[in-house]
Amino acid sequence: MDDVTAILDHLNAAQREAVSAPQGNMLVLAGAGSGKTRVLVHRIAWLMQAEGLSPYAVLAVTFTNKAAREMRTRLEALLGLSLRHVWVGTFHSIAHRLLRTHWQDARLPQHFQIIDSDDQLRLVKRLIKENDVDDERFPPRQVQSFISGCKEEGLRPHQVDVHGDAYLSQMVELYERYQLTCERGGLVDFGELLLRSLELLRDNPALLAHYQERFAHVLVDEFQDTNTLQYAWLKLLTGMTTPMTVVGDDDQSIYGWRGARVENIRRFEREFTATKTVRLEQNYRSTSAILEAANALISHNAERMGKTLWTAGERGEPISVYSGFNDLDEARFIVDTLRERVEEGVNRREIAILYRSNAQSRVIEETLIRQGVPYRIYGGHRFYERLEIKNALAYLRLLLNRDDDASLERVINVPARGIGTRTVELLRQRAREAGVSLWQALHDGLADGSLKGRAGSALQAFADLIDALDNDSAGLALHEIIDHVIACTGLLEHHRNERGEKGQARVENLEELVTAARAFTQGESFDPPEAGEGAVALEAFLSEAALNAGEHEADEFEDSVQLMTLHSAKGLEFPVVFIAGVEEGLFPHRMSVEEPGRLEEERRLCYVGLTRAMHKLYLTHAEIRRLHGKETFQRASRFLREIPEEYLEEVRLRGQVSRPVTASRPAGLRQSEVNGGDDLPSLSLGQRVRHPVFGEGVILNAEGEGPRARVQVSFEGEGDKWLVLGFAKLTPL
Repeated sequence: MDDVTAILDHLNAAQREAVSAPQGNMLVLAGAGSGKTRVLVHRIAWLMQAEGLSPYAVLAVTFTNKAAREMRTRLEALLGLSLRHVWVGTFHSIAHRLLRTHWQDARLPQHFQIIDSDDQLRLVKRLIKENDVDDERFPPRQVQSFISGCKEEGLRPHQVDVHGDAYLSQMVELYERYQLTCERGGLVDFGELLLRSLELLRDNPALLAHYQERFAHVLVDEFQDTNTLQYAWLKLLTGMTTPMTVVGDDDQSIYGWRGARVENIRRFEREFTATKTVRLEQNYRSTSAILEAANALISHNAERMGKTLWTAGERGEPISVYSGFNDLDEARFIVDTLRERVEEGVNRREIAILYRSNAQSRVIEETLIRQGVPYRIYGGHRFYERLEIKNALAYLRLLLNRDDDASLERVINVPARGIGTRTVELLRQRAREAGVSLWQALHDGLADGSLKGRAGSALQAFADLIDALDNDSAGLALHEIIDHVIACTGLLEHHRNERGEKGQARVENLEELVTAARAFTQGESFDPPEAGEGAVALEAFLSEAALNAGEHEADEFEDSVQLMTLHSAKGLEFPVVFIAGVEEGLFPHRMSVEEPGRLEEERRLCYVGLTRAMHKLYLTHAEIRRLHGKETFQRASRFLREIPEEYLEEVRLRGQVSRPVTASRPAGLRQSEVNGGDDLPSLSLGQRVRHPVFGEGVILNAEGEGPRARVQVSFEGEGDKWLVLGFAKLTPL
């Protein structure tokens, strides 16, 4: 590039200031949609062209391989030359490069092996078993999280203060054994990459001096997401003297649950001398109405560095707020509305449905499937394809059919009960030779004594568990069967013991499976079953679950609506965005009030969600939501109340859906009838009816018209149930 000043072309004033700042420490507070990647790339180009730095003297650190590739590609296009040897990469990839180059100084074998999270978990399980540690009190995933958490804090086993705590002492002992096993086998996990590279530089002053002299400038993307170890690594590598440019946004720090420390971005200004701060506040993504609403929301956070997004673009439409009377109504509104937008010319791929909890996707997915709308789950699995759901369904299938080999293999050791792969292989071999199912081979082996010892005891306990679950399920409603199975198999407790959001999400998904079963028996499905409970309803439910897990997800290149959690949406943008479930206890999540700082992180997550929308934003919530298998009355989220009314518009109910009369509303305040069609009786709110299974009850609410109309009936002794008129066989009294 001949003209250095051309690097500054097409940048706004704040971007030019950040790009062309003299060598020195700089914090770029980059708001959502303000062009931070562009600034980083142009900053590197400026350092090379205007400041004369060699490409070998620049180190740029990102959080994802995708971001690193994009940065390198854009930089090469800007400068018109190949930059294969520039150090641009993730924290882990750069640490890996250092360890491969200096393996001897790092006390590693030359061909050390990197292990992923699954390999790490398998090793932890093996150590727990070999050391006769109770895996119920010390679940492998919890031990794995403890080890990773220690490494994120830069702590080796001998540095962890146990304060005389026996439980913590056992955790540290397992960490120590894990470390010794890795060292003997030349194994390095992801947390070890960074910790070992920090120790490499710390313990070899000459090597540290070499890299401090080599790198004349260090740049870091998404600085608000750095953890304790990453911040320490950067301080050591730069010696607090090598100039740094860090780019981040404290308002978008949403990963505290996995170790990110938002305070690092605040510490940078204090700890690195003569830091220049530049704010990128001009947004190139969203309308003015959306940005002003987001600014108003995030202003309720006390611990902020301060920043106000603005745009030179249009004011745009106000944010639409829809209050559904239940989660089904909310899902129908979302799908009906997005279909209208598609008819107006919006591509489905330009529409995103965001939610706080993974479990929320089930009702939305089923509504999309029912209406034939192609969709994809971004960064995750569809509801019935999630690991914990597949495990629960496998147990349920075994209740109906003990000879289901695939289901038995899936859960025979989930949660862990001491049945290893060798034992399962013996079962397989025996089943093949005798031409019987695994279940039969198991019973035969126990009967003739060929399966004995610890493995035999574990197999007997598994067989007894399945039989007991079957016996205990007799006479239970479908949702009660599923609730009983996920509790008594240990699945629920197993995932409760997982640390962080992942375990919580798995628990919520299992609880949503109970809700799905309750909804199924109340006729809220593709092909509602005839009245019935127990094995009949279970078989029908498992069939529908299999259908819902079929080929409904759109192909990768098909024009499809995008579904994702709010965490997955960070860094993305869509012309039309729906945020579902904006309710107290759901968003903000109920756990956020229990830990200091969590509520502010939840608000930052909401801010991230709002700023994903480019042109149109919908916020939806429900008055009644089925959570954990029960109907609960919900309050609108405080986040809605924190957005000034001038930016919001309430969407009224339309079409044939009418707002229900709630049970708490005085009788006679509103009279309403629901007409089921020619062959079905007309029913009124407050009318007594009889159901062939549930007995007598009173109609509380109603929605829709014709055979697909639904009524909520309060049954004596059975509670409230939603029923579809075309299948319910209700008799007026």
